[in-house]
Amino acid sequence: MSRGPVRVLRLGLRPYAEALRVQERCVGAARAARGPGPVPGESVVLSEPAGPVYAWGLRGAPAAEAAERLRARGAGLAAARRGGRITFHGPGQLLAFPVLDLRRRRLPLRQYVAALEELVLRLCRRFGLAAARSLPPPFTGVWMGDSKLCAIGVHCGNYITSHGLALNCCTDLTWFDHIVPCGLEGKGVTSLSRELGRQVTVEHVLEPFLDAFQEVFDCTLVFSEDPGD
Repeated sequence: MSRGPVRVLRLGLRPYAEALRVQERCVGAARAARGPGPVPGESVVLSEPAGPVYAWGLRGAPAAEAAERLRARGAGLAAARRGGRITFHGPGQLLAFPVLDLRRRRLPLRQYVAALEELVLRLCRRFGLAAARSLPPPFTGVWMGDSKLCAIGVHCGNYITSHGLALNCCTDLTWFDHIVPCGLEGKGVTSLSRELGRQVTVEHVLEPFLDAFQEVFDCTLVFSEDPGD
């Protein structure tokens, strides 16, 4: 992987749709910045969803009746341009959308997904969760036993990545009861708080997450609070 600057956009508690809009601006900037020299224009957008949303990828949209039931529970619905089936996003969850140039990094997409998993595994080890693991394809994400701790769903267009991962920190896991998360029958979901037996907020996770990100992607982080920079 190539060393270079990656801009960090910490949005805090924001609507899911707003995080997507910021991500798309970053994708445009990454495409415009292509050229010689160090890897330019790369970003990672970090947010915590401000409200409950069920989102699905390029396949797995809920049927009309199921969608109406989810709306009736007070959740938003969103189609996302990523891989993967339906999942839940909401407060207490860290969303990380890396916008990286895989061509400049000479990084195949499958290895990129494995790098995201390694990032979260390193984070888990920092919190003492040595049992966290990734599974062989076709499974993705990070697991504690048969329960998914972190979901991964990415998009890559013209070698620029978008979307990324959703890590359950102190998420209300009952929201997952109304769907088959990621289309995986017989699997559960968990959170850092559940596994550690104490409250672990998104704020607690940000610094160790960014440390692991910097290690795995061999980059220098440049912090920016303004998504319009």
